[in-house]
Amino acid sequence: MPITETHEIHQRRAGRNIGVALTLLAFVAIVFFLTMSKIRNGGSMEAFDHSARPSITEEEGSE
Repeated sequence: MPITETHEIHQRRAGRNIGVALTLLAFVAIVFFLTMSKIRNGGSMEAFDHSARPSITEEEGSE
């Protein structure tokens, strides 16, 4: 016996699923555009990668 009728609860779930999908899409878009703007502005791209960074190390003998 196949289920052919859509119950009212299925319509409510579909509405919630669309809302969650739109919220997730908005979050992904915000993260994407913030990342692109940071890359395009070319700010300080140095990150903590367990290596010496010449820009923050002091030269020997300078006091």
